[in-house]
Amino acid sequence: MASMETITTEAPPARRREVMVVLPGLLLAMLLAMLDNMIVSTAMPRIVGELHGLSHLSWVVTAYVLGTTVSTPLWGKIGDLYGRKNIFISSIAIFLVGSALSGMSQNMSELIGFRALQGLGAGGLIVGVMAIIGDLVPPRERGRYQGIMAAVMAVAMVAGPLAGGFITDNLSWRWAFYVNLPLGAIALILLVTRLHLPKHRTEHRIDWTGAGLLAVGITALVLITTWGGNEYAWGSWQVLGLVVVAVVTLVAFAMVERKAAEPILSLHLFGNRNFTLSALIGFLLGFTMFGAINFLPLFQQTVQGASATNSGLLLLPMMAGLLVTSLVAGQIITRTGRYRVFPILGGVFVVAGMILLAQLDVNSSKTDSSLYMLVLGSGMGFLMQTTMLISQNSVEQKDIGVASSAATFFRSIGGSFGVSLFGAIFNQGLKSDITSRLGPAVAGKLTSGGGVTGLTKSTLDKMPPVQVQALLHGIATATSSVFFWAVFISILVPVAAVFIKHVPLRSAIPTDAKKDGAAEGSEAEASLVVAME
Repeated sequence: MASMETITTEAPPARRREVMVVLPGLLLAMLLAMLDNMIVSTAMPRIVGELHGLSHLSWVVTAYVLGTTVSTPLWGKIGDLYGRKNIFISSIAIFLVGSALSGMSQNMSELIGFRALQGLGAGGLIVGVMAIIGDLVPPRERGRYQGIMAAVMAVAMVAGPLAGGFITDNLSWRWAFYVNLPLGAIALILLVTRLHLPKHRTEHRIDWTGAGLLAVGITALVLITTWGGNEYAWGSWQVLGLVVVAVVTLVAFAMVERKAAEPILSLHLFGNRNFTLSALIGFLLGFTMFGAINFLPLFQQTVQGASATNSGLLLLPMMAGLLVTSLVAGQIITRTGRYRVFPILGGVFVVAGMILLAQLDVNSSKTDSSLYMLVLGSGMGFLMQTTMLISQNSVEQKDIGVASSAATFFRSIGGSFGVSLFGAIFNQGLKSDITSRLGPAVAGKLTSGGGVTGLTKSTLDKMPPVQVQALLHGIATATSSVFFWAVFISILVPVAAVFIKHVPLRSAIPTDAKKDGAAEGSEAEASLVVAME
C-alpha cells in the first residue's frame, strides 16, 4: 500500500519547473515535424518544375512517408532501451541532415533519397516529444500541457502554407528545407543543455528481425495506398503482389514478436482494452481527418477563389476549435482526473463536422465552410491529445516510448489509407460529374494526369467558361462526396470511445532508477485491482 500511495502523490514543483525549462526545446522539435510537410507541399510545384521531375512527384511524398512510418515504432522502442534524450537528439540531427541535403538536391533522384533520410529522422520527433513528456509528467498532470501542444499544432497548420507560399514567391524553393536548420539548431541547444530525464533499467536488446519484418510490411502497405488506383490498377500484379508481401511479413512479424525477448512493438500491450481502443481511435481519426481534410485546400482555392497562401488562413476556424477544446479538456482532466467523456464527445463532434462538410457545394460561402470546420476542429481537440494520454496511462513507465510511437504509428497508417481511399473517391466523383455535363472526352482531358491539383486562377482564366463551371461544380461535388463517405468511418470513433474504461490517472512518476522497479510493480498491481473491480 505504501508504494501505491507513492504513485498517487502530487508531482513536486521542482519537477514542474524542470518541464517548463525544457518545454521550448520540445515544442520547437514538434513544430519542425509539423511545419515541414506543409511548407514543402506549397513549394512542390516550383521544385518539380526546376528539377524536371513531374512524373516522380508522388515519390517525393512517398519517400518521406515511408521513412517516417517505418521508423516511428523503432524510435519509441530504442528510446525505451537506450535512453530517451540521446535518441531524441539523434532523430533531430538526422532530420536536419536530411533537410540540408534535400535543399542541396540537384535532381529528383537525390531529392527522393534525401527526403527518405529526412523522414527517418522525422519519425522520432513527435514520438520523442510525447515520450519525454510522459517521462517527466505524470498522466494526472499531463493535461495542463495538452493545450500548449495543441497551440503548436494550430500554429504549424496555419503558418506552414503561409511560410511555404512566402518562401516560394520570394526566396528559392531550397529554403523550404533550409528553414528547418536554425529552428533545429535552437532546439538542439535547449535540449542538450536543459533536458534531464529519470533513468530506467531495461535490458539492452533490439529485436532486429521484428524491426525488419515490420519495416517491409509497412513499406508494402504504404506503397499499396500510394500506388493503388494511381500508378497501377488495384487488380494489377504489382498491387496484388504488395498485398501478399504485406500479409506474409506482418503475420511473420506477429509470430516473431510473441517470442522476442524485447519486442519492437509489444503485442501484450494490446491486451489492455484502453490501449487497443486508443490505437483504433487514432487509426480512424487519421483515416478520416487526414484523408478528408486533404481536399479542403483544393476546394477553397478553386471553388471559393482563395489564393494558395490565404487558404492557410481559411483553416483558422478549424485550428481555433482544436485549440479551445484541447485547452478546456486539458484543464478539466488536470483538475478532476476524469477523461472518458472527451473521446466520446470528440467523436460526436467529428461526425457532426463531417456531416456538415458533406453539404459543401458551389454556392457554399467561406462563412459556411468556416463554421463547418470549427465543429470538426472542436472534435479533433477533444480527441488528439486525450487518446495519447490514455495510451500512455495504459502502460508501465518503461513502455511509454512504445505506447507513444504506437499511437503516432496507427494515426499515420490511418492517414495513409484515408488519403488513398478518399483520393480514389474524389477522382471518380470528379470525373463522373464532369462527364455528365460535358461528355467523356472533355472529362478525360480535364482530369487526366492529376492536372486538377495544379489549377491556378490564371489557368482557369484561359479555359472556356462552360468548362470552368463544370470543373468547379465537379470539384465541389467530389469534395462533398469525400466527406459523405468519411461520415461512415468517423461514426466508429464515438462507438469505440464508449468502450473506454476509466482507469485513474497516475499522479506521480518514478524519479530514479532505484524506484523504477517498485513503482512499475505497484502500477501493475493498481491496474489489476482496477480491472478486478
